[in-house]
Amino acid sequence: MGKKKKKSAAEKVEKYRGHWESDKHWEPRKEFILRNMSQYEAQQLDQLLSLSMVWANNVFLGCRYSKELLEKVKEMADGIEVEDAPVFKTRDEIMKQQQGR
Repeated sequence: MGKKKKKSAAEKVEKYRGHWESDKHWEPRKEFILRNMSQYEAQQLDQLLSLSMVWANNVFLGCRYSKELLEKVKEMADGIEVEDAPVFKTRDEIMKQQQGR
């Protein structure tokens, strides 16, 4: 056997980091991918990467998706800690809060 080191899973997924992603956004998304990789075949990797983006977009940007999709990605991300995650309010929540003044 040669001295070639085998790349760790964490090193392999680095290629999926978007150039726009800060460490604060990438590290939790990378954890999401690594945590769920064993559930997806190689040909299903695009699906996992898409789900990781749905989760990250919801957490960091407040993007909204169907209830079923959000439940799925939140379950997949259960236990992943995100530091200083923004808190988003819906328009209805803001209106309700303003009416209560």
